[in-house]
Amino acid sequence: MHLHILGICGTFMGGIALLARAAGHRVTGCDANVYPPMSDQLAAAGIGLVTGWDADQVALAPDVYVIGNVVTRGNPLMEEILNRGFPCISGPQWLKENVLGGRWVVAVAGTHGKTTTSSMVAWILEHAGLAPGFLIGGVPNNFGVSARIGIGSSRPAQRDHDGEARGASPFVVEADEYDTAYFDKRSKFLHYPARTTILNNLEFDHADIFPDQAAIETQFHHFVRTLPGNGLIVVNGADEALSRVLARGCYTLVERFGVADGWSAAAPGADGFDVLLRGERLGRVDWRLSGAHNRANALAAIAAARHCGVPPAVAIAALARFEGVKRRMEVRGTARGITVYDDFAHHPTAIATTLEGLRAAAPSGRIVAVLEPRSNTMKAGKLKEALAGSLAAADIVFCYSAGLGWDARAALAPLGAKIAVHEDFDRLLAAIAGACRPGDRVLVMSNGGFNGIHQKLLAMLASSSVRQNSE
Repeated sequence: MHLHILGICGTFMGGIALLARAAGHRVTGCDANVYPPMSDQLAAAGIGLVTGWDADQVALAPDVYVIGNVVTRGNPLMEEILNRGFPCISGPQWLKENVLGGRWVVAVAGTHGKTTTSSMVAWILEHAGLAPGFLIGGVPNNFGVSARIGIGSSRPAQRDHDGEARGASPFVVEADEYDTAYFDKRSKFLHYPARTTILNNLEFDHADIFPDQAAIETQFHHFVRTLPGNGLIVVNGADEALSRVLARGCYTLVERFGVADGWSAAAPGADGFDVLLRGERLGRVDWRLSGAHNRANALAAIAAARHCGVPPAVAIAALARFEGVKRRMEVRGTARGITVYDDFAHHPTAIATTLEGLRAAAPSGRIVAVLEPRSNTMKAGKLKEALAGSLAAADIVFCYSAGLGWDARAALAPLGAKIAVHEDFDRLLAAIAGACRPGDRVLVMSNGGFNGIHQKLLAMLASSSVRQNSE
């Protein structure tokens, strides 16, 4: 079958493309903007890519068009598809009908941490020999791709802590609350027949489709109501919004993390942390990842893997070899003693958490934060009041304000002299390079390509005379 995917360079739709290609289908696609890591994955898979939305793409004559949620009415190609009555389907629906049937689906949901937690779960299952499939909104370094069909385990079915056999081939999916398509306004995760579910946290986001947090909680409520009674929900026990969601109706076994009577972390340090279940120590995760958020992600992943039949000791050993995710505190390079990091953070809570983790990893030295408020929520200014506070831990802050509908200088004024706002990208780049000195860590935060700022900054730093003083 030939699939033509509209919006193919998004992390989710690009993952759909990789899965379809691995399943033997012919895959082509189109999008307006192309940037790594998804563009690199598509090229490596030999998937044909068309730039733009020209209506003449119908000449490709695919069997079905798979529509990403970036596509709206008025899109020239979409209008041509509708006018001609050609078959089309949303990405989540295609995934459900063509990949998830008969699989043991592990769905990871929440405002923050979905990608990292999904990657941890997939790696634990891989380490345990279960060869999982997965579709993740980022690229786990342990795998090098964001999506994989998986082959399942050839071993006899294991039995987990409740004695139930785990024989179905596992598939880990990052379960997004964003809407499915212009013709299906349900959250994506409502399409996924999850057996094991992680609910990391819940905050207001996606202001372009949700009027308030209550509307998001309702979508999570609908999701919880679809889960089977013999499944498992692994939930952040310290999150009040998720407690409200479960109180509205839950028919599934629940295990909590981040609380003393559930899964918890103890003795955190630079070398790792202890894993406790209801106060009983199960082992120690030996790793170099920093921050309470990564410990919480790990606890959730261990609990979910246990429900899939993986003993906690095996999961703990797997996490010692977890290599993180691209664009999640990823070191992009060092020039003249200045290290440049890339991170996907764009929500104030994620920004603050990321800065906290970087500071904890190396308390000394300056942090130069560079932010592109690119998400639809940030562009709308819905969370601008929280932005200055989220950046307080940085020593210097740069904000790229092009395309914003609100005054970034005014919103970030509480940061005082350490904030600089630029609408021109080249001036921004020069200002960052001019402010840096050896020993600095430059943390670039954006959910987009940010004009390739990482390599451009590294090149500029390498060719310039960086200040040598230690003021």
